[in-house]
Amino acid sequence: MKFFICIFTIITSLFSSQYTFLLEKYDKEIELEAKILFDIAKSSIKKDIKLFIPKITNIEKKVYSKYFILAKECKTSNFIFINKTIHNDKSCNKLNKLFFTNNYKKLLSDSKYYGAFFWCKGRPNIVFIKSRLEKKSIELPNNYNQYIENF
Repeated sequence: MKFFICIFTIITSLFSSQYTFLLEKYDKEIELEAKILFDIAKSSIKKDIKLFIPKITNIEKKVYSKYFILAKECKTSNFIFINKTIHNDKSCNKLNKLFFTNNYKKLLSDSKYYGAFFWCKGRPNIVFIKSRLEKKSIELPNNYNQYIENF
């Protein structure tokens, strides 16, 4: 019986390493998101970017800190990325910050967001609203013109 338990343990440990790719894939998705968001933020803000993500996870901290200076609260940031379903935080709304989201419906329904980056059918999508860009005096490079929509 001990022999079978030993063999079962060895076989299980050999096959368990095949499932570590799931974590690495998640890292790569966040990494791509961070790179795209950094390019957007860099194009929108001409000074150092201090990013605030409410309820940021440890894996997100690790990845985003490669590209951004992370702020612990929205008061010390200049770019806020709402990437989760979070109830509206009124304390940040009155501050002069740039808000970006990963939710297209939130972008359309709340005027504080000037753009959104979201995944649809496994592909990244970027949308900016022209009137909000003008209101915030944001001039994006020409390579973003295809993502600007008139509402």
